[in-house]
Amino acid sequence: MKKSLAYKIIEAHLVEGKMQAGEEISIKIDQTLTQDSTGTMAYLQFEAMGIDKVKTKRSVAYIDHNTLQTGFENADDHAYIISTALSHGVYVSKPGNGICHQIHLERFGIPGMTLLGSDSHTPTNGGIGMLAIGAGGLDVAVAMGGGAYHLIMPKIVNVELKGKLTGSTAAKDIILEVLRIMSVKGGVGKVIEYSGEGAASLSVPERATITNMGAELGATTSIFPSDEITKRFLTSQGRAKDFTELKADDGAYYDEKIVIDLNNLEPLAACPHSPDNVKKVSELSDLKVDQVCIGSCTNSSYLDMMRVAAILKGKTVNPSVSLAISPGSKQVLSMLAKNGALYDLIASGARILECACGPCIGMGQSPKTDAVSVRTFNRNFFGRSGTKSAQVYLVSAETAAVTALTGKLTSPKDYLGKTIEIDMPEVFEINDNLILKPEDYKDIQIVRGPNIKPFPINTKLPEKVSGKVLLKMADNITTDHIMPSDSKLLPFRSNIPHLSDYCLSPVDSEFPKRAKEQGGGFLVAGTNYGQGSSREHAALVPLYLKIKGVLALSFARIHRDNLINNGILPLEFMDEKDYQDLEQNDELIIENAVEQVKNGIVEVKNVTKNKIIKTSLNISKRSVNMLIEGGLLNSVKNA
Repeated sequence: MKKSLAYKIIEAHLVEGKMQAGEEISIKIDQTLTQDSTGTMAYLQFEAMGIDKVKTKRSVAYIDHNTLQTGFENADDHAYIISTALSHGVYVSKPGNGICHQIHLERFGIPGMTLLGSDSHTPTNGGIGMLAIGAGGLDVAVAMGGGAYHLIMPKIVNVELKGKLTGSTAAKDIILEVLRIMSVKGGVGKVIEYSGEGAASLSVPERATITNMGAELGATTSIFPSDEITKRFLTSQGRAKDFTELKADDGAYYDEKIVIDLNNLEPLAACPHSPDNVKKVSELSDLKVDQVCIGSCTNSSYLDMMRVAAILKGKTVNPSVSLAISPGSKQVLSMLAKNGALYDLIASGARILECACGPCIGMGQSPKTDAVSVRTFNRNFFGRSGTKSAQVYLVSAETAAVTALTGKLTSPKDYLGKTIEIDMPEVFEINDNLILKPEDYKDIQIVRGPNIKPFPINTKLPEKVSGKVLLKMADNITTDHIMPSDSKLLPFRSNIPHLSDYCLSPVDSEFPKRAKEQGGGFLVAGTNYGQGSSREHAALVPLYLKIKGVLALSFARIHRDNLINNGILPLEFMDEKDYQDLEQNDELIIENAVEQVKNGIVEVKNVTKNKIIKTSLNISKRSVNMLIEGGLLNSVKNA
């Protein structure tokens, strides 16, 4: 069989299992990354495993998510992450150095290697030909300890890009078009592999924009070939030795294929409140805009910033618009300062933010009541901006820049006419003085502030599982719904008891109180439950609230894995009518739970309505054993 690139990398890292779509496999992980939103818990879990030093080729801890320090909590968590990471052999990227995915692409990513990150946008590094996968913190902790990563062998989908970007269309428009075609759940159980003349014409930052936002498809990961474009990028970063040419075989087998003609592509926008609610910008031209935000791990590269600076040069931001710009890394910001582009941004009236995730995760710049906010980010989930009444649109950096000037959503095709050509630098500014190397820090003492609390660990699955339906939800419930992570709550990411008072509050503000009064129970949801972030807190906090199982029509990949890792039953309805019939407060019982879980078909009795609900687990034997043991940590300890 002629092989795809993704197939080749998986095959080279295969530890066990058959490489057949739908079968569980395990692969060796070369590199890991964590960030400070999920990292505290990952390192607490790593410590609980009792392993002295990481066993990967390279592990990096980034502090980039919550750099707003309005109290001691963030500073304490950062001190803990820095000290424990260095003590265990992990490199540290300090606050101010930039966003994890941007920096990893610049300084650490290596074509052909595997990367596991405790952030759902880890696939960004597929832009240089890595097999980069987002996962829960516990999976990353296990990988740091030398354990294999277990996943279901994905289908591999080829997206062939024909033609070339023209008329101010951008890489962001490509991934928005893929989202329009596939939807936010169309990539579940799949790797998206790009090819064609259009793919070959894209720079590494443009490729990274596409692989980054491939996370919104629900895909396992996305990947581009490693070619001359990759080589030039790595060489410009002083890393020519890391280059390896990688590509699919001619005539490689793919499970599915999508063809996109870039010559016919137009500037696009994802409308509220989902990344796949995509329309042409030209269809939204009368939309008045209050705020524009440019940055995030999707569109904060040197290339993006230079194009924005060229558009804004000599002009002034519309009086009705607040424009905020956050470069993706210290490298990008330094180069903008050195070549004068930063002056053009400031002179236009833009507000320059630090190199961090910032507004993308609700860390500042929340828009006003009922505002229209146009952003270059990857998610526009309800309330994620920090303002529930805001309408958030996702666009390219070019569309965002011209919109900031006109005050209404504007197509760069109409405003500019042609693509702004920016040459990639032959040599990037390299200054790694905010990256700490563990070999430089011997006998470091781990710092634990008072905000760091023990995390919950489940017990073995009992023979009888019972409780009420505490909440019934609709389709596409995100991890932002399950465990909000805004500027008020993120400082408590290491304090599960505190976070428990806010679990699922965007859906029902009374849920935390009800869950505690009832002593736990079940959750019920529609399709694609748990889409979005990899944050393990969306499983850890329900565990703390004694949630025993989730009955859903379908689950997002990472969240289902996190539920299993924490011993919470992810039960899929076998008949949609059962989902329709279930109501809040219905009493549910699972008899002979251990045996039923082993069989993979779990009958849940609705005592209130005297009805049997058939559910399936659709998980591997290994995952079954984890559920019976009460989660991954218990399985590791008892192995």
